[in-house]
Amino acid sequence: MSTPSIRIAGTTALVTGANRGIGRALVEALLARGASKVYATARKLDALADLAAAYPGRVVPLQLDVTKPDDARAAAAAARDVKLLINNAGIVAKFGGDLTAAGWIAAGRDEFEVNVFGVLAVTQAFVPVLAQQPRSAIVNLGSVAGLANFPALISYSASKAAVHSLTQGTRAHLRPLGIYVAGVYPGPIDTDMARDIPMDKTPASTAANAILDGLEAGREEIFPDPFAQQIGELYLKAPKSVEEQFAATVAAPALA
Repeated sequence: MSTPSIRIAGTTALVTGANRGIGRALVEALLARGASKVYATARKLDALADLAAAYPGRVVPLQLDVTKPDDARAAAAAARDVKLLINNAGIVAKFGGDLTAAGWIAAGRDEFEVNVFGVLAVTQAFVPVLAQQPRSAIVNLGSVAGLANFPALISYSASKAAVHSLTQGTRAHLRPLGIYVAGVYPGPIDTDMARDIPMDKTPASTAANAILDGLEAGREEIFPDPFAQQIGELYLKAPKSVEEQFAATVAAPALA
């Protein structure tokens, strides 16, 4: 079987959560590499106005709330020529706090709705579209925090672990249809979502180009920044050591 991959030049892509952060950077990187058209989606169309104006005729804005399956089906009906689906939309609803802190449950529900069920809903809607396109692809934006739980982001990490599992299941189901499925596992990227994470961050444009490099090389697991590459290499050799490294970030409890 040939190595799965996708050629960016000339392709038509759809990026969820395209109004900012990695999503916006992915739209711009796709266009810079010669993508013929990019459907850029967001919950509110006006959030995409400047992006569409900057690339007239090449960026097609679409309203899409990934938590609403009807929106996903409407987007698939409007974008019948998509060959590359990038499930980028995601949220962090809570950062920091003890395990018993109020808010983890509510945060987790919101994060799972967007980060997990949103990915599944959009993927389900677009499978019939992608199945009609030769050498099509799906990309799911996960996180290194989905490979081992980062305790300051306990509910977000759990949602990204579910994305990792979902990506594996999606790959198994769609490989017979010739659809290439890749998982992306970023570390800290310089976006609004990572603002409160006290770590060195990779520019979103750098991460976006590394993601596209990985797709054109046919990688199924893509680590698009130096921190992610370090963690990814360690995870593939010794998963328990990544858990221990992330667990060490928890502050020792104060003694009474």
